[in-house]
Amino acid sequence: MTTWLDLPADHPYGVHNLPYGVFSTADRTPRVGVRIGEWVLDAGAASELGGMESGEVWLQPSLNVFLAEGRDAWTAGRAWLVEQLTNEARRDSVEPHLVPLDQVRMHLPFEVADYVDFYAGEHHATNVGKIFRPDGDALTPNWKHLPIGYHGRSGTVVVSGTDIVRPQGQRKAPSAPAPTFGPSIRLDIEAELGFVVGGATALGESVGVVEAADHLFGVTLLNDWSARDIQAWEYVPLGPFLGKSFATSVSPWVVTLDALEAARVPLPGQDPEPLPYLRGDEGSVFGLDIHYEVVINGTVVARPEYRDMYWSPTQMLAHLTVNGASLRNGDLFASGTISGPQKETRGSLLELTWNGAEPLSLDDGTTRGFLEDGDVVTLRAWAPGPDRSRIGLDEVTGTIRPARQR
Repeated sequence: MTTWLDLPADHPYGVHNLPYGVFSTADRTPRVGVRIGEWVLDAGAASELGGMESGEVWLQPSLNVFLAEGRDAWTAGRAWLVEQLTNEARRDSVEPHLVPLDQVRMHLPFEVADYVDFYAGEHHATNVGKIFRPDGDALTPNWKHLPIGYHGRSGTVVVSGTDIVRPQGQRKAPSAPAPTFGPSIRLDIEAELGFVVGGATALGESVGVVEAADHLFGVTLLNDWSARDIQAWEYVPLGPFLGKSFATSVSPWVVTLDALEAARVPLPGQDPEPLPYLRGDEGSVFGLDIHYEVVINGTVVARPEYRDMYWSPTQMLAHLTVNGASLRNGDLFASGTISGPQKETRGSLLELTWNGAEPLSLDDGTTRGFLEDGDVVTLRAWAPGPDRSRIGLDEVTGTIRPARQR
């Protein structure tokens, strides 16, 4: 597909992508926008003149109303956008609603309803097991039978560019007789992929693997910041709490699942075979060929590959609802840390530095075991698109600020 805009055919934000976000300008209140090249299309304003039915869903300050419309509306909306941006006859009515990217302010693209973080990467789970249970099995007995996850705080999900204040809490050194209170000294990142959910369900219903993709609107890059020292002391026996709940950063653009069709790949393999409710059928269980870079203060420290993940997003969603838990429009679930078999593909400092024992060297001559105040962390990624094109997934960035005094 080609557009009447002056874009290279291989631009990562061409008509093969068209991610959704929420933007504002000096004269536009927050509303849904669609990125095309280095422009943002005011989708709602364009729809008013372009014959798009239900275009008012794009005049809202979040994607949630559009998410509630479901798969058929998502498909129709994308088709309408492609038509507007590829048909020269539409140019005069659409072009006035294009805003230069450098003139917009981006906002959190959707109101997060519930947030679940999974633990779907076998390499990450194995590394963590080796670090914390060196004399035991790296994987817990349940790990290959179900997608493990925990419920986080939706209210602390923030858009890229939001500063991250160093969290405080209890921590206890292994040899210390009692815990102490203070700022985390083992502040970490987790390079993840977030899945944005729409098509709410009723309490008591479950969504099967085959139907799960109809509820997966799209993906966003996600950094689930982690205070490893706080987490290590608090997580037994109920799991992550304050060590995770202080902040989760997402990118401002949501790339639709439709745009990632060419990036679907088979899973690496699941052994033993999951229970029947997690099996699905041919095509409903898949991985994604998404290539990441983890950057700290300008230095690329890792290049994780999402295709290495063990559990499919459809399996995660099916497991999330199998007990009858309802879906809400704007639900967000994350993959867990993306790590591969090589050191350079590990998606957390915990793994990259082996819990601080092997510090990283940055290009400025400094080293890091964990994050320091002032550090800037950026995750960026891309996926293959149709006809050898690239799908840009933008980036998610956060700057570490000192802990606030109590």
